[in-house]
Amino acid sequence: MNTHLNTALTLAARRVPAMPLRAGKVPFGNCPACRDNACGGRPNMKTPGPCDCPQPCHAWAAATTDPDVITGPAWARVWKQAAAVAWHPGGIGLTVVDLDHAEAVAWAHRTLPATRTVPTTRGEHWIYLGAMGSANDVLDGVDIKSTMVYARWLGPGTGTMTSLPDAVQALIVKKPPPVRPVTAPVPAVGGECRHRTPAYLERGIAMAEQRITAATSSVHATVYRTFLAVLSTHGRCGCLTDSHAARLFAAAQTRGESPRHCVDAWSNARTALGM
Repeated sequence: MNTHLNTALTLAARRVPAMPLRAGKVPFGNCPACRDNACGGRPNMKTPGPCDCPQPCHAWAAATTDPDVITGPAWARVWKQAAAVAWHPGGIGLTVVDLDHAEAVAWAHRTLPATRTVPTTRGEHWIYLGAMGSANDVLDGVDIKSTMVYARWLGPGTGTMTSLPDAVQALIVKKPPPVRPVTAPVPAVGGECRHRTPAYLERGIAMAEQRITAATSSVHATVYRTFLAVLSTHGRCGCLTDSHAARLFAAAQTRGESPRHCVDAWSNARTALGM
């Protein structure tokens, strides 16, 4: 049996979500039906599992514990080309601190509690009990791999796994960027008003804020589409005010959008609607 396929099946039997990697330690590209996420991707990209197509698409989200998927015809081709196997740490409640060179390993020994370690080509993986958000380059040569990412499988490692320490979680805690007030141009009065009660408009703005702040990917596109929907529904009668637009801009900025991008997205949405 193919060595990488056998490794994936062994991981799956231990309830560890596994997936193939091609040369360069990267996942296999999406199939034609899913290219550029034309299929919409997995719902919210929150949990691992096979793509609905069911090729090993969408990177980390392809990781699975289902042996029928791993050995099925849809994955047969990729096992012939696979160069390594990856796993989804967050999928089983674990976090990998990826230490990429000797200095990073020395930092870990000075700073972090001992846990299970796995040697890598240039450094070590330190594995902790507990899942968290993932981030690259939190320090020089230090990546955090847990939820919504994959880590290359290099063996079970040695040592006793210990609980995820606060020192690791603190590495990706960042203060939210300041929200700068921006005045958005609001369409002039003149259209038919469909806002029979103030609650209609308020509910629409609240739903738009929620849609923006819940975005986990494609934030630029989500902001634009949301602005477009708000202006299409509420923008022609004069009920939409500067304060409503400012709330939407503030929501977008909490997701990392710049004030300039907010203004541009709002202006482009108005242009698309002929306002």
